[in-house]
Amino acid sequence: MSEPERAFARNAATHAYYERRAAEYDEWYAGTGRFAERDRPGWAEEVRALEALVAALPPRRTLDVACGTGFLTRHLRGLAVGLDQSAAMVEVAQARLPEGLALRGDALALPFAAGSFERVLTAHFYGHLPPEERAAFLAEARRVAAELVVVDSALRPGVEAEAWQERVLNDGSRHRVFKRHLAPDVLRDELGGGEVLLAGTWFVAVRTPART
Repeated sequence: MSEPERAFARNAATHAYYERRAAEYDEWYAGTGRFAERDRPGWAEEVRALEALVAALPPRRTLDVACGTGFLTRHLRGLAVGLDQSAAMVEVAQARLPEGLALRGDALALPFAAGSFERVLTAHFYGHLPPEERAAFLAEARRVAAELVVVDSALRPGVEAEAWQERVLNDGSRHRVFKRHLAPDVLRDELGGGEVLLAGTWFVAVRTPART
C-alpha cells in the first residue's frame, strides 16, 4: 500500500470513529459513561478552566475546525462557525450554536476564501495529525485567519508522546486512532511561536499569529 493509500485508510478509520462517537463524545469532558471510573485528578477543574479560557477570548469571527459537538465552540464570543467532517457531530454542534453555524467540511482543505475569519480555533484535532497533515492544516489556518488557537492533550508522566491507541465505544466497537500528547513548548514551537494560554496536567493551549 502506498503512503497516500495508507493516509486515506487512516483518515477514513478516524472519521468513522468520530461519526460513531458523536452521541457519547461529551462523556469524555463530563467524566460520565466509560470515563466515570477513570482516575483523573483535577480533570473537572481543568475542563472548567478550558471553558473559561475560550469564553475569555476577545470577540472575533472564529472558525472552530474539527468542532465536534461544539462543547467548546458554544463558549466563543462573536460569530462562531464550527466545521467537522462528521454529520453526527455537526448536528449536535448546530443545536448548541443558535446564533452561529455548524458545517461539514475538510479541515485540510477549508471551504472558505482567504481571510474569511479573524481566528481559527481547533481543539483535540491537531494532536491526531501526522507531520504532513499538520503542515497542510497550518497552511490552511494561515490562509483563512489572522490568529490560531490550538487546544490539545498535555504530555504528562506515564503517557507516550505519540502512539496508536485502541479506543472502545459504548457499542463495543474498537477503533485505532493516532494520538499525540504535547508539551506547551513543543506545541508553541510547532506553531511557529506564540503565547501559551494553558499549561495544565490534562490540557495545553497556545495562541499564535496564523499568518507569517
